[in-house]
Amino acid sequence: MIIYIDENDENKRLDSFLSEITPDLSRSKIQNLIKTGCVLVNSTTKKTSYCLKENDKIEFELPKDEEIKIEPQNIPLNIVYEDENMLVVNKPSGMLTHPTTIERENTLVNALLFKYGENLSNINGEFRRGILHRLDRNTSGLLMIAKNNKAHEFLANQIKEHTITKKYRAIAKGIIEQDEFEINSPIGRNPNQPHKMAVRADGKPSKTIVKVLERFKDATYIELTLITGRTHQIRVHMKSINHPVFNDSLYGAGQGKVKTEEQVLQSYFLRFTKPFGDEIIELQIEPDEKIQKVLKYLRS
Repeated sequence: MIIYIDENDENKRLDSFLSEITPDLSRSKIQNLIKTGCVLVNSTTKKTSYCLKENDKIEFELPKDEEIKIEPQNIPLNIVYEDENMLVVNKPSGMLTHPTTIERENTLVNALLFKYGENLSNINGEFRRGILHRLDRNTSGLLMIAKNNKAHEFLANQIKEHTITKKYRAIAKGIIEQDEFEINSPIGRNPNQPHKMAVRADGKPSKTIVKVLERFKDATYIELTLITGRTHQIRVHMKSINHPVFNDSLYGAGQGKVKTEEQVLQSYFLRFTKPFGDEIIELQIEPDEKIQKVLKYLRS
């Protein structure tokens, strides 16, 4: 198995990370695999306490009787685009992008495995078959999926080089006065609440462009263009300017007058280069149910 570390798992101990993705193995068994050279990081052996870095390449083989199995599930997929190398799905709010050690069912990956089986990239391991980038559970919208490893690398490089355009719709609390502006604040993990991210001086460079679409009495309908793609970037940036995303309880918005399944945020636009040439694919979807529901209330 080969896994590439992304920023969500950066700074975790090697043995802790492997424990998370192989919950059926004991910690001592994992540590023994590391000590005996059965686990390689960037093609070299490391200590169990090694602190992971973004883009680290982990290679390891599980004992045959301990192999991870993610079950395919017949869950409907809303496919917006598809070719021989990739597809783009519209993920609903409430669905995890991929399994975790706690939840191994009813995720997008379970649905993809049912429809595509082995015809999904495995660069990021069994838990993340086909997955190039993620959306939070309660964020809906467009996600690219790779059907093979070459397509995965081709598309992942576009993500890394910031040549993919990703735009979101959101409703923010309060009235945003500027019509269009940039938030350029570094983001890192919240030291006191590690499940959250925060603006911090030693964080990674993070840039979001905000454009006002419509203003209301105590809320603003906005479009957001991601220049970088940090974990919770939009939610953290909007909180940092005191305009959290509507109903985003994790980042201080509280529950608004219109109840929704957490944050009112949708990935609605994607522009990328199709593997393996220079054809540009541009996709856009309509506002989701949450946005429509809140807009209907705000406009009434």
